[in-house]
Amino acid sequence: MNNNSSRDKILKRISEAKQTREFGSVFSVSPDDEIYKPIEPNAVTCFKTELEAVNGQCELSETQDELFVQLKKILNDRNIDTIFCRDRQIGTHLTKHGIAFTGCQDDFETMSAAVTPCEFLIARTGSVVVSSAGESGRQLLSYPPVHIVLAGTNQLVAYPADGYDALQKKYAEHLPSQITTITGPSRTSDIEKTLVLGAHGPKEFIVLLCNDKSFNNFAL
Repeated sequence: MNNNSSRDKILKRISEAKQTREFGSVFSVSPDDEIYKPIEPNAVTCFKTELEAVNGQCELSETQDELFVQLKKILNDRNIDTIFCRDRQIGTHLTKHGIAFTGCQDDFETMSAAVTPCEFLIARTGSVVVSSAGESGRQLLSYPPVHIVLAGTNQLVAYPADGYDALQKKYAEHLPSQITTITGPSRTSDIEKTLVLGAHGPKEFIVLLCNDKSFNNFAL
């Protein structure tokens, strides 16, 4: 009898709560509302700002030669003698600019840094869209301690949906088996809410972005 009485009280309280709750104050988002903020002041600045806000790094260059000078400086500053690269087109330019590299599988587990191309850059979120379509494959997207991406400003799109639309247009019915969006270095705060970089992937994520209209695009 007492159990039934307690049950009835609980059910009554639940019923009253349902009747008095103001759902309008909770669900105040309209389907027509914009999800993302506008791109300000321009796509390049927006991308750089957003990437650096999540501990990534973006270096701008006006020419392709300047881009590889920046790459060489980044490696020298970190005392990295050899960079890992599987992309033959990028490898040609590394050789031209006197940057030692290897693509040998025997050197994979001991690499200090790797360089790859990308598909697109998303300005609003500071993200880099990569895929398994190119010679770099899947492993270089998560394994190297320092991941360096070469890109041109002509690869910038405004929002994530624009990036996916561009991929669909590029590959049509033959989309790569893996498409990944990278936003800054690997991070976790699982332990005592202390931010740790590089826990599950690259500790440093660097985008070298070239503004030259004649940039030899390394896109996949």
